[in-house]
Amino acid sequence: MNNLRLLLGGLLLASSQMLFAQGAKNIRINEVLTNNTASIQDEFGCREAWIELENTSFTTYNVRGMFIATDRRVLDENLSAPERIKMMSIIPSGDDRTAMGARKHLLLFCNSNPAEGKLHLSVEIPISQPVWIALYNGNGVELIDSVSVPALAADQSFALINGRWSVKAPDSVTPGIENFIEASETKIDKFKREDPHGFAMAIMAMGIVFTCLATLWIFFTLFGMVMRHMETAKKVANKQPIKPITKTVEKTVEVAHATSNVLKEGFDKRGRDMEIYMAVIGLALRQYEDDIHDVESGVITIKPKDTGWDDEYSQMTHLHDPFIPTNHNAPTIPTAQQLQ
Repeated sequence: MNNLRLLLGGLLLASSQMLFAQGAKNIRINEVLTNNTASIQDEFGCREAWIELENTSFTTYNVRGMFIATDRRVLDENLSAPERIKMMSIIPSGDDRTAMGARKHLLLFCNSNPAEGKLHLSVEIPISQPVWIALYNGNGVELIDSVSVPALAADQSFALINGRWSVKAPDSVTPGIENFIEASETKIDKFKREDPHGFAMAIMAMGIVFTCLATLWIFFTLFGMVMRHMETAKKVANKQPIKPITKTVEKTVEVAHATSNVLKEGFDKRGRDMEIYMAVIGLALRQYEDDIHDVESGVITIKPKDTGWDDEYSQMTHLHDPFIPTNHNAPTIPTAQQLQ
């Protein structure tokens, strides 16, 4: 029974140590600043070199009891754990900030006195000189992370960005937060920055207004022209409707037939009531003009031509032709001189 208890206790202790070691491996050195002249200050207003740790996991891990070293002699494998711990600075307990939450950061001030605060370490970091920094587990034997920092100018930092270490300018140093921050500037903020006095905004607004007015003017001008043409076409169609060509032909045939009858009757009567016949012919021609010439384009217009067909003498030539035999028994028409 006792052996079983010892076995279970050993397994529990081994598993807890494995979990502890696994959690410690999620802590890494994230950013280092060696020459602090204008960067972040501690709670006493002092500017000191600092080391930033990051918890890369999604669970909370307490870094109390872990060690920070800057002396490469701790890499000697022949050193015992106590001998190695003497050359390192421990992260003390008693501060809630050492319990790092998921994806959280912790800032440790170096070249300081631990009596000033739980996050103040006595580990020495030379100013503006290359330095090697290591993070050891609480047993003082397991190396968790390390980085060789080059000589940095004032307020520059050496940071891990997307898996690669690089030097950051003083205005890009990010103590306590992610090293890579994608700043997104809205279009409104960018417009305000590029046009602080609003001149570009005024010009753009006026351009939009005038463009809209010009577009409306062109649209309504074209629309008015189309409507005017449509209205004119309607008026012409209502006042002077276009007659079919068959109507014109019928009217022409009718007038020609009437004229032929009148002329035939005039010849039969040998010139009697000639003025009446001439008047009838004139009325027929007038009717022809009224019915034909008002027709729109597409109808052939008859141009007047003096043929002399209405001349009295030419129409009565058969009465004066000596070769035409005359009927002496027929009554003669007295002339105007005879009537006088």
